[in-house]
Amino acid sequence: MTTLGTPLSPHATKVMLLGSGELGKEVLIALQRLGVETIAVDRYDNAPGQQLAHRAHTIAMSDPAQLKALIEAEKPDWVVPEIEAIATPMLEELEAAGVVKVVPTARAARLTMDREGIRRLAAETLGLPTSPYRFCDSLEQLQAAIDGSDGQAAIGYPCVVKPVMSSSGKGQSKIDGAQDVAKAWDVAMAGGRVNHGRVIVEGFIDFDYEITLLTVRARGADGQVQTHYCAPVGHLQQSGDYVESWQPQAMAPAALDKAQAIALAVTHNLGQGHDGQPSGLGLYGVELFVRGDDVWFSEVSPRPHDTGLVTLATQWQSEFELHARAILGLPVDTTLRNPGASAVIYGGVDGVDMVFDGVEEALAVPGTDLRLFGKPESFIKRRMGVALARHEDVEVARARARLAASKVKPRLG
Repeated sequence: MTTLGTPLSPHATKVMLLGSGELGKEVLIALQRLGVETIAVDRYDNAPGQQLAHRAHTIAMSDPAQLKALIEAEKPDWVVPEIEAIATPMLEELEAAGVVKVVPTARAARLTMDREGIRRLAAETLGLPTSPYRFCDSLEQLQAAIDGSDGQAAIGYPCVVKPVMSSSGKGQSKIDGAQDVAKAWDVAMAGGRVNHGRVIVEGFIDFDYEITLLTVRARGADGQVQTHYCAPVGHLQQSGDYVESWQPQAMAPAALDKAQAIALAVTHNLGQGHDGQPSGLGLYGVELFVRGDDVWFSEVSPRPHDTGLVTLATQWQSEFELHARAILGLPVDTTLRNPGASAVIYGGVDGVDMVFDGVEEALAVPGTDLRLFGKPESFIKRRMGVALARHEDVEVARARARLAASKVKPRLG
């Protein structure tokens, strides 16, 4: 049985988010609607979630000492990592000592904080289908992996290079020939969250489409952990960053079965706590490539996914509400309410003191809504908002979301 306290009282239920961007902000809103006391942490001041949490802190979350000191001072019931660049070994230490519960688990946070941990788990431990891949620590190793001159099977061209740790597609490149290799290495080194000097190079899969399968581990009426799936989310990416998403993505029944089986295997493994007991409650964003009836695992985030912003317009419980409810041990409902779509609004300029023109025109597009994230600083390719649209025809929803997004004009004030 779940008992929830009252915020700012001796029996408050307290949740600390590590990373408080636009996704964390929506999680905080969902938690606050259930009477949870929230603590927003980020690496910069006035992050979107910090603007509405009960308390906000700015620290270097990759610094173990700073992270430990803050958790011990705040004493949250749950710590919820919302980004990759966190001192996960410290989270494992605190979880093992019984100081705090980490969502979904500290082990899951460690394995998914970089692409190497999760790719090796999926391909080498679980035996799931993935693209061919190699990890490289230098430009020379990268070239050798592509050519096969390191004694292993050649990755070949085209291929994709990514930093082992990055977010929102930063640092990713597609390589079509030898002339692109050095540039791709430099892009990866500049785009990683933490410059480890290490990349993954993946053979290119000629897929029909890619999806995010939002997968929820939550407690059922009998107290046992159950796995639930949202309708698949289709998405369009440019330079590794999502620009549109829609739900549902039509799939052949055989492909959907395979996608759910892959998601179940990955989330079940990540859901095992440090003591081997099933835990790992919460929502996971499982990314998959699909061609016909064939499905390949790509990545997983043990938290709400940026492509899942569309669920704010499509589901009875958005991915953020599902995450909050699952964390707290409450019932969840992944039912699709109606089809819909999302389209990203980029900053378009570098600077602070942003204003947004065209909001009225955007909201005049039938069946649409907006989320402006309130980020204190804009970059040309920084996601500053998202347009949402609903319609029984997914293609109509996509067109409306793109239209609404195009009406919003960010500029310096």
